[in-house]
Amino acid sequence: MSAKDINEPAAGADLRAAGLKAMREALPGVFPEGDIDLRDGLLGEDLVEIGLTSVYGALWAREGLANRDRSLVTLGILIALGAETELRTHVRIALTNGVTEDEIAEVIYHSAGYAGFPRATAARSAAREALAR
Repeated sequence: MSAKDINEPAAGADLRAAGLKAMREALPGVFPEGDIDLRDGLLGEDLVEIGLTSVYGALWAREGLANRDRSLVTLGILIALGAETELRTHVRIALTNGVTEDEIAEVIYHSAGYAGFPRATAARSAAREALAR
């Protein structure tokens, strides 16, 4: 068996199942157990299903990086993209994966040097919203 075979999840239904498992681990208590339909009948209803298989099933379910490391990488990418909506969710996921609030702040500080101060400021606001208790 090659390294490629070990690191890549299976396709199809297995990829969806791997995605559901990864999403449930990332967001405990958000998704009920069993097979669930994530479609809502509105415009673009398949987007969450696409993310489930292509992001959570094909990427988060891979071996090679710990989920904590994937969270740090994801935070940096979302900050660079200016994707504050997704960043709010991934701040919570990062906490679940063992990233501390101080480390989230450090990712934001570090991103200012590479993605720019406006992106870091927007990320700080999004993270503050996500961390509001």
